[in-house]
Amino acid sequence: MANIGVSSYHQALQGDRSALESLIRTYSDPLVRFAYSYLRDASAAEEVVEESIATLFVKPRDIWDEAHLRSYLYKIVRSRCADQLRHHRRNLPLSEVEQVLSCCDLEKDVLRRERNRIIFTAMQILPRAYREVLMLIYFEGLTNAQICQVMKKKPKQVYNLHARAKTALKTLLEKEGISDEDL
Repeated sequence: MANIGVSSYHQALQGDRSALESLIRTYSDPLVRFAYSYLRDASAAEEVVEESIATLFVKPRDIWDEAHLRSYLYKIVRSRCADQLRHHRRNLPLSEVEQVLSCCDLEKDVLRRERNRIIFTAMQILPRAYREVLMLIYFEGLTNAQICQVMKKKPKQVYNLHARAKTALKTLLEKEGISDEDL
């Protein structure tokens, strides 16, 4: 499964519609979550991801492995989100944000939802760079090298951002009564 996305990309460039659908299925959800963390608007996040995937085919690149494809997609999405934010500032109520992000069953226990709400609120308080590095590491599972490409930063800068972000988030969560054991 290491290069399924890359092979789908190359097949889609040749006109294979099922390969394009496979590529979209593989990458759309995590990219939408990433874009949503920037824009806080579900429809705008989906639109940005659609445009970003279309960019892969409008401006084809020589992509050699899965990591390169993922990094490139996140980089495109990040850039488009920044463009969108420059042009349109939007704020959604926290209740709508929770609905979009909660893809779990409604039968989940109340304490878990409350903990997740507190964590989400704390993440939104963090500076954008802190929030971004935490999202890429913990929610999207990118490596440091991939994060360096996405954020256009050096490894030491990413390391420092990650350490500072964890410390800042821990401080915010402790104020809300969430300890390491609760996570």
